Amino acid sequence: PSAVLESVLHYSKLESYLASDDRVFKFIQSFITRKKTSHSGAALTADKWTLTKEKTRFSESVGVPIANQFCQFALQPIVEPGEGKISSLEALIRSNDGGSPEHFFKALDQDKVYEVDLQTKAYAFALAEKIGIGGHKIAVNLLPMSLVNVPGAVEFLVDQIKLHGLQPEQVVIEVTENEMISGFNQFNSAIKQLRAEGIGLAIDDFGSGYAGLSLLTRFQPDKIKIDREIVSNIHLSGPKQAIVKSIVSCCTDMEISLVAEGIEKIEEWCWLESAGIRRFQGFLFARPQLNGVGDIHWPRVAC
Repeated sequence: PSAVLESVLHYSKLESYLASDDRVFKFIQSFITRKKTSHSGAALTADKWTLTKEKTRFSESVGVPIANQFCQFALQPIVEPGEGKISSLEALIRSNDGGSPEHFFKALDQDKVYEVDLQTKAYAFALAEKIGIGGHKIAVNLLPMSLVNVPGAVEFLVDQIKLHGLQPEQVVIEVTENEMISGFNQFNSAIKQLRAEGIGLAIDDFGSGYAGLSLLTRFQPDKIKIDREIVSNIHLSGPKQAIVKSIVSCCTDMEISLVAEGIEKIEEWCWLESAGIRRFQGFLFARPQLNGVGDIHWPRVAC
């Protein structure tokens, strides 16, 4: 592996680029050398755990569509079971009839997708204010090209955040790796603007598309969310386990937080927790609640 790394570094252009960002170098180095984490997948066993339901302390959930909006949002907590706390809330877009994000965007005039995508975030911030998220963070999904194609996109986001009584540091913008990004200079400029304002950045559905590693080499997010397809039944899959171990090692080196998405089985959580992941999102812990936050199920040691 070290010989491979040396051969890569002989390319002067790449060497110069990597030297400009030590975190990028560490990421590539970790994948080549396949550094192992210190955690053991056998440390937690599912039969020793049970789940205990707890009501959240936010304002009473609405649970019904809010009038005079062209979309709705369902909130789903991202939790840290080891600490027994909510890390943040993700605002998941829904059509007014309860349809999925794909259903909502498919029904739009395709010439206005990016403009509408940006505008919907105002509803998410308004909902965060309405339920009283306090000092918690709220994460919103944004198509990467919305930052490129809509003039003044960053200014709009910042204005709406402050209008609804939030601090920029409370907001995380999640960009998916599924959309091809053109005009990368403009995208990178927008990312720098967001960061300058204090807004956090995450790559959503990491591992589901073709742009994840490319995004990592161009900008380093605060958070990576591992796609549910990798997480599903990971306790039964050696290849999935090898991939996640590499991701954990790389993100540890780059000081990037990790979230495992789509957790539905306690066995999945046990393996991932033992592998070093501390933040989780999925039906096992809490289901999305329309215009509110539902009950959370915390893992407890079984008596």
